[in-house]
Amino acid sequence: MRLLVFTVLSAALMVVDARFTLLQPVRAQLGLIVEPVYWLGRLPVRLWESATQELSTRNELTAENEKLKAEQLMMQRRLQKLAALTEQNVRLRELLNSAALVDDEVLATELIGIDPNPFTHRILIDKGEKDGVVLGQPVLDARGLMGQVVEVMPYTSRVLLLTDTTHSIPVQVNRNGLRAIASGTGNPERLELRHVADTADIKEGDLLVSSGLGQRFPAGYPVAMVSEVIHDSGQPFAIVRAVPTAMLNRSRYMLLVFTDPRTPEQRATESAQAQEALDREILQQAQPAQPTANEAVAPANPPEAAQ
Repeated sequence: MRLLVFTVLSAALMVVDARFTLLQPVRAQLGLIVEPVYWLGRLPVRLWESATQELSTRNELTAENEKLKAEQLMMQRRLQKLAALTEQNVRLRELLNSAALVDDEVLATELIGIDPNPFTHRILIDKGEKDGVVLGQPVLDARGLMGQVVEVMPYTSRVLLLTDTTHSIPVQVNRNGLRAIASGTGNPERLELRHVADTADIKEGDLLVSSGLGQRFPAGYPVAMVSEVIHDSGQPFAIVRAVPTAMLNRSRYMLLVFTDPRTPEQRATESAQAQEALDREILQQAQPAQPTANEAVAPANPPEAAQ
């Protein structure tokens, strides 16, 4: 009888957890309780990394240091050009009365767990509410977008990957700006574009980037590469498949993106105010300087008498 009662109770809790959000606070508190278990699970990896670093020879460290210095110089040379282009882009957007372009703030995080359910694509990271993580926050690795935060606990968070069947993201073709919706297929190596017209200008090899529509994912981040386009004359939509650019099954370190919290109206208002201030400054610089009261005009010298 007790086994039957606990079985029914477990099934009821699973249904409530899957269909409703009533157990979210309980899950958050349980996440705080199991945090020591995650810490112990990461402890062997940390010990192994510490031992490996201690056993590294002086020659290897010296060679790596020299290599990093050379790469740093190359990156500094690129940043010098990028800084000038960024400043020029900001000035042009201000002149066009558009929203100011600012760099997104990011926070590094580490993968500490994977959802064992084969029908969901979720991972667990080591940053949570105490680190400022919020629901819906984008997550990316070194190659592109990976997904978004769907559950926040005090010290950990769960991330829903792009390839989950319940996830969709607005994208656009980087080559021509064609907009579409990329949805997960349950396959970690494939996305599908929904309702793409059979006559749309999209082809294999096109890069898909986030369009920024919906105000959830920032615009311009790589999402996937088109791998297959199937045209069927009897169907109104083409079948478009793409491969995610992010290493969803291999990335261990990721970045949490903190987007601009201002609404589009606030950004437009602040941009308009900045444009008005710039116009006033230009008008002040264009006005000729007026002579002060202490300045006197020197009289012309009389002509010399003829000899």
